[in-house]
Amino acid sequence: MNRAAPKTHEDDRRRGFVFGVAAYGLWGVLPIYFKAISSVPAVDIVAHRVLWSLPFLAMLLLIGKDWAKVGRAIRNPRTIGLLTITAILIGGNWLLYVYAVTSGHILAASLGYYLNPLANVLLGRFVLKERLSRLQWTAVAVAGAGIAALAIGALGQLWISLTLCVSFALYGLFRKIISVDALAGLAVETGLLFPIAVAWLTWQAMAGAAIFGTSTSETALLAMAGIVSTTPLLLFTSAARRIPYSTLGMLQFLAPTLQFLCAVWLYGEPFTRSHAIAFAAIWTALLLYVIGLVRTSRLTPTLPE
Repeated sequence: MNRAAPKTHEDDRRRGFVFGVAAYGLWGVLPIYFKAISSVPAVDIVAHRVLWSLPFLAMLLLIGKDWAKVGRAIRNPRTIGLLTITAILIGGNWLLYVYAVTSGHILAASLGYYLNPLANVLLGRFVLKERLSRLQWTAVAVAGAGIAALAIGALGQLWISLTLCVSFALYGLFRKIISVDALAGLAVETGLLFPIAVAWLTWQAMAGAAIFGTSTSETALLAMAGIVSTTPLLLFTSAARRIPYSTLGMLQFLAPTLQFLCAVWLYGEPFTRSHAIAFAAIWTALLLYVIGLVRTSRLTPTLPE
């Protein structure tokens, strides 16, 4: 029995690491989806995300027989209060991100998510009291210098980057400390946003807007919003409960890098010298941080703790 516990703990960390990579990988290519429906207003897209996510989550809860977890979360005043906060945070984050992508500011969005890992690392250190080695602090400093170089070339859009960074960093922190299952928590958050989404779409429909798009393809893509948006978020919240928050923060460099490549290669947003400096600095920082994790980890060197 004593030998099985550490193995179970290690396996749980491994699953968390895989979940984190999958979540950020999917988020990294999400601009392709939103660009395909860029003619739809950002608020309408977010409303559809909520509208279609709820039945998808309900189906997952039914399959996993997890409705009892939702009931426990709703009956706990502290939990429902914190989930209300996270619902507001993630709803605002979604709205700004969709606006950034559909209005041609994917690079600004990627900068926000480059900033976010640094915020996660700092929250992990100062709020959750996770320890960082000197090499890891060096990684934070190098990444910060690279992001500063990028910010100099994008001051007009910096508000987008900073708001995305702060809202998602706080969302991840709260979700890590809330004692609720990832799926149940996301279902409650979506349920809290659902009446707002329905009210908005109803009001738009009464005003004569084409709330389901203007073509069959747009309608189909909007109907996919629940699966497209919920899957990586479920993977993220599952990862956040299994691995240190500072490690989760460094994994997030994957998503903005993919977004960055989509912006430059697929959609022709300008790649400047400051972008090149930031890109090199951020990946140098990631390498330093992973080396620091391997040196201090109690797990095997192949798995960052």
